[in-house]
Amino acid sequence: MKKIKPWLSAMRLRTLPLSVSGIILGTCFAIYNGHFSWWVLVLAILTTISLQILSNLANDYGDGVKGTDNDDRVGPKRAIQSGIITPDEMLDAIKFNIVVVIILTLSLIMAAFGPTNFLFLLLFVFLGGLSVYAALNYTMGDSPYGYRALGDVFVFIFFGLISTLGSYLLYMHTIDHVVLLPAIALGLLSVGVLNLNNMRDIDADANVGKITIAVKLGITRAKRYHYFLITGAMLASVVFSIFYYVENSYNFLYLIAFIPLLIHLKKIKAAKEPDDFDSQLKVLALSTFLFALLLGVGYVLY
Repeated sequence: MKKIKPWLSAMRLRTLPLSVSGIILGTCFAIYNGHFSWWVLVLAILTTISLQILSNLANDYGDGVKGTDNDDRVGPKRAIQSGIITPDEMLDAIKFNIVVVIILTLSLIMAAFGPTNFLFLLLFVFLGGLSVYAALNYTMGDSPYGYRALGDVFVFIFFGLISTLGSYLLYMHTIDHVVLLPAIALGLLSVGVLNLNNMRDIDADANVGKITIAVKLGITRAKRYHYFLITGAMLASVVFSIFYYVENSYNFLYLIAFIPLLIHLKKIKAAKEPDDFDSQLKVLALSTFLFALLLGVGYVLY
């Protein structure tokens, strides 16, 4: 029982709302087009959450055994770093989680496509395998991509494009260009969360040889990069609303989420210490979730 709290901490539950944002967005656009399934929604959310937890556990393991998580790290203490959970225990949890992901992914594919849509089955089996690979190899292995400044690319692809477009495809069995700009906006905001994390850890990462975009740019240019990500997402969503205006005010409902995002940018401009960045992680993650929810619901209400 005394290990329940460390395990929950290792799963990093505060990252879960961000992980399901694309599912909510893709689902809302499918509902707008007259397609919805509770089974697909529930299984998609469970699959995404299990993948996010897998990624978080693998991140804890990879950074823990490499010594990246040390006393210089800011933020919540990691499970392996604290010594409460051993690397072998974490590795066993990762293996168990992979099995859960496989079961949920196959269940989701069958619920969405049935046994006859062979090409879709192959596509989502491939995407499921790719997602597991991405979750594991961010910090694990001999050459993790998170140590080679590639984390931003993977987050944009998986949290933005695949999450949003993929969930839409589960319902519609086709891809529509109308979903592309919202997917891009969500991807940029998700990269912003990662960049915020990397700005917080910039000195600690540089000291142990973990090369992130923030480490490459330095803190001043990393802040500018952050402004680009957040304002780029806001611009993409406004362009989307102009191009695909549906003659009601609800499709601008997401503008409410611009308020905490603009306040966030002001806080980042003034940020100097690692704790200043850390305190904004939850703010940006929840603002991104709010943005996705309002953008999607605004279209459903039409």
